[in-house]
Amino acid sequence: MMDVFITKAAKFLPNDPVSNEDMEGYLGMVDGKPSKARRIVLRRNGIKQRYYALDKNGQVTHTNVQMAANAVRGLLGDGLTVDDIDLLSCGTTSTEQLLPSHGVMVHGELGGNRNAEVVSFAGSCCTGVDAMKYAYMAVKLGLAVNAVSVASERLSPWMQASYFQKESEQWAMIESQPMLAFEKEFLRWMLSDGAFALLLQGKPAESGLSLRVDWIDITSFANTKETCMYAGAEKEADGSLKGWASFPEQEWLSRSLFALKQDTRMLGENIVTLGMDFLLQLADKHHFCADDIDWFLPHLSSMFFKEKILTESRERGFFIPEEKWFINLPKVGNIGSASAFAMIEELMYSGLLKKGQKILLMIPESARFSYCYCMLTVCQTLNVEH
Repeated sequence: MMDVFITKAAKFLPNDPVSNEDMEGYLGMVDGKPSKARRIVLRRNGIKQRYYALDKNGQVTHTNVQMAANAVRGLLGDGLTVDDIDLLSCGTTSTEQLLPSHGVMVHGELGGNRNAEVVSFAGSCCTGVDAMKYAYMAVKLGLAVNAVSVASERLSPWMQASYFQKESEQWAMIESQPMLAFEKEFLRWMLSDGAFALLLQGKPAESGLSLRVDWIDITSFANTKETCMYAGAEKEADGSLKGWASFPEQEWLSRSLFALKQDTRMLGENIVTLGMDFLLQLADKHHFCADDIDWFLPHLSSMFFKEKILTESRERGFFIPEEKWFINLPKVGNIGSASAFAMIEELMYSGLLKKGQKILLMIPESARFSYCYCMLTVCQTLNVEH
């Protein structure tokens, strides 16, 4: 089987970055009042700016499909055309429609004169790397010469005030129970829109820098853990989910069924510990230790978890020091399934990489506690100083 390399990365971030102070101008105010929880949540998550596919009137400027196609177009050139793509593998949380699949909509937006294999992955934060793994396997098996994996999100609609309006009467409790607002608004003040694409091939790029994909491992703890993050459903007392199709239509808005919700208690109790459990399993499986890692790219939903990961890893004997971490969450926000690709793209063109360095990606997904780790090796580098 062939080695597989990421030979190019591209991005599309819509419009200008939105600062913390300007967020409610885009997303709107519930009951016409500024959020009392916004500053609390922003102080915890450490995000300074993010991107919205919205204008200041809350009107859509780009669809998820358009952003994904624009990111793919950023890979073209240097002899690669849209007709050279054998496989298009797409991942997203925020599809524009139930049918057709997100991937074929992106393919249709790209146009071209040649048909191609297209696959779509739907889920949460691991979805982009799910798509990347499919592309990786196709190239490795010789089934595709040029495979493109694209992860994209347009999460801003789920954060607009209208999605939360029907629950707003409960927010009056915030002064006596501030964690109530954290439960309701945790994701509203960190999510971001954007798209990133990777080109995977069976040989390194002829010039510049390539990243060899050594392995990608994904697991789910859903067999032992309840749902933690959800949308289009309501969580029952027994921990099960009741989906939107089981509710009368008139309750879809009255219950705010389509608001994105997070059980922050479950998140805090499980997200770091389970991720470390899986990492230690993979260290045994692939025979590596913390000292082997030159760059650690953890997808964090919030900078709040950074110290928790450092503490847990130190206590469990797999400590990667902070100087090896590469994170861009504060300046791009949490782009869900595209966050891992965002870190790869920025580091790849940062001028910081040297031949032979090892890059470890960590992508936790709180929806029902799935995790992905991926090891990359720098195989070629530009003539730059570290």
